[in-house]
Amino acid sequence: MLRIHFTADDLARTRVSGTVGAAAETGHALDQLLCRDVPVGFRPWRRELLGRLGTAGRPGRGGGPREPLRPMMSLVPGSGGGLDLRALAGSAPAIEAGVEHLLSVPDTVVRLELEHLPLPRAEPGWLRALTDGDQEARRQLAGSLDACYRTLVEPHWHRIRGHLDAVRADYARTVLDGGVERLLETLCPALVRWRSPVLEVRFPRDAEIRLNGRGLVLAPSVFLAGRAELLTDLRDEAAPPVLGVPALRDPLVAAAFWDDREPGRNPLGALLGRTRAAALDAVAGGCSTGELARRLGVSPAAASQHAGVLREANLITTRRRGGAVLHSLTPLGADLLDLGGGR
Repeated sequence: MLRIHFTADDLARTRVSGTVGAAAETGHALDQLLCRDVPVGFRPWRRELLGRLGTAGRPGRGGGPREPLRPMMSLVPGSGGGLDLRALAGSAPAIEAGVEHLLSVPDTVVRLELEHLPLPRAEPGWLRALTDGDQEARRQLAGSLDACYRTLVEPHWHRIRGHLDAVRADYARTVLDGGVERLLETLCPALVRWRSPVLEVRFPRDAEIRLNGRGLVLAPSVFLAGRAELLTDLRDEAAPPVLGVPALRDPLVAAAFWDDREPGRNPLGALLGRTRAAALDAVAGGCSTGELARRLGVSPAAASQHAGVLREANLITTRRRGGAVLHSLTPLGADLLDLGGGR
């Protein structure tokens, strides 16, 4: 059990991140690819992926589509709790920024991340070069991270970001209605329990964390399943820890999340009408009324009308930021879009 101790200042400084980052999602996706007992919600994704790879997903020394993935695969245990890619490659939603971060991170951070991990699949000479600061080994790792993202995550990234935006909006509504403590109470009941002033997290080992005014960052992750994770900044002890939690908690919703409908079939369009179905899809990544109008090719007044209908149906939520009006999906809207074959 992990016990995270809060003060009043920590509650005030607790916030929600839109994503753990493209690099960390890639690491979680590798866990789902390599684990022996794949959660039911990820089996459609894994089945489609292995069909493209043409293998059982394990690292090997031959050529083929797996070869660029091999360095990263050798560093991921497949059982969770391994490499902290957020520490190594940052939390940016773009993998290009993650790769640049990985190439520039100090050797001491790489060494600290790797030296305590059991890595039986890693080639010893390459692993030694990586921990010793060899730049060619680092470039191989960065290239492999990019290849893993392109293969495992990128085909679904727009859909993933839309779902994460909806989860974050749901968190925000919870805070507005009941405060931060209500969010902690409802965050992930199967894994996390709030007993003020302590957040108890199901964890493979016992640990006590005192935030001491740093606050906590809550980061939902689509590929994180059946566990939570605590990520810390090895270079900045004053930085708030990050608690990663599953964003797909219902196995049936998770299984449907990966369902790519038959081309040309648009049940959502039949339900909502083609333009409003397109509007719901356009809002998936978050947008203003002007952006929605441009994406649909309609006037701002027409876009505002479509947004109003979707909002009345509780499919999107609208908030003001400065002089702009921003739209995002509600959890219901995200689920409807996913089940209808959007994103």
